[in-house]
This record gives sequence, C-alpha cells and structure tokens, in this order.
Amino acid sequence: MSDFDPIGIVVDWVDACRKGDLATLLDLYADDAQLECMCNGTQRYRGMRELESYWGPRLSGFSSAGFVLEEIKPTPHGVDFEYSVAGSLRIRASFRFSAEGKIFSMLCTPSRQNSHDGRAC
Repeated sequence: MSDFDPIGIVVDWVDACRKGDLATLLDLYADDAQLECMCNGTQRYRGMRELESYWGPRLSGFSSAGFVLEEIKPTPHGVDFEYSVAGSLRIRASFRFSAEGKIFSMLCTPSRQNSHDGRAC
C-alpha cells in the first residue's frame, strides 16, 4: 500500500454509514469496485451504479438503527473489521484497497448473531 491510511479509510466508511451519507460512502470506492455480500445468500455488485443500488436502501436503516464498530484490524492485504447494527446484527467485513487508496473490493459475511433476523447487511 502506498501513502494512505487503510484504517482511516474504514473509519471514514463507518462515519458515512452512521450519517447515512451515500455520496461520501461511494466516494471511498474505486470506480470499478466490487462488493460481495454473503449475509442473505451470495450477492455480487460491481461499479458505482450497483454499489449505489446496494447501499442506498441500507444506509437509512443503519443510521436510524444504530451502527457500531466492534473490532478493526489491519491485515497484510487490507483491513478486516466487525460491526453491529441495532446492537444485535453483527457483520464481518474485509476491505482491499487500490494503490490510490480507494476500496476496490469488499466482502461481508454474517458474524455472531443476537437476533433471528438473518438479513444483516
């Protein structure tokens, strides 16, 4: 990785989610970024249009339900972290970054759940 702080980018990502700020959130991603969500079956999204269709409806739920960073750690290729929504839905996310400091891939999977709602992210 070059001259950027990957943990700082993830913290900015968390802040955008908490605020429900779709424009700021999308600006953190590379134009050709891909997201794979395995929280409710496997779903794949690529590029800004698909990322916007994924995040748009979820952000309002995150900001109103409460979005908490549980754990964050650097890895050799990016950052892994765990967050919760509404105090019970727990998600693990792995971020990988471009040389320019943009998110180019993200994988989210369910973690320990304290709720019967399996649609976590």
